[in-house]
Amino acid sequence: MTTYKDSVYITWQKYRNDNPAIPNKFEAWAFGDSAEMANELGNLVMEGTKTGTSSLFYWYDQGEEVMPSVGSHVVILDGEEEAMGIIKLVDVTIMPFNEVPETFAYLEGEGDRSLAYWRKVHTAFFENESVELGLEFNEDVLVVCEKFEVVYK
Repeated sequence: MTTYKDSVYITWQKYRNDNPAIPNKFEAWAFGDSAEMANELGNLVMEGTKTGTSSLFYWYDQGEEVMPSVGSHVVILDGEEEAMGIIKLVDVTIMPFNEVPETFAYLEGEGDRSLAYWRKVHTAFFENESVELGLEFNEDVLVVCEKFEVVYK
């Protein structure tokens, strides 16, 4: 069992108290690869600007992570691993990096929300992840695109 800070369990229990019909299953994670990025992107989620995220399919294909699924709940963590709120996944799509559409880039809520900006920052992010994994990043690599809604603040 994963151990989280108390704020994660408290936030989840408060949400479940208001929604007793939902399954008692959740994940907890932060966006990005640094405390600063977790805070910045988590704040964009909580204010409603960011309603999408993407990750390399490799993490799921190799069994490192559980594939996200529609209806799943995630407690979003800040840079100190404290709970910020809860999201619910409403769509999960797998596609090549170079086929991610402008509409999804906008949902990611970062920068000027354009596809050009999305490709620039995600190329750098995914290249760094690929180096860590001993892989070569290219624009045909599969990414998992998740759309979500904030269900608890």
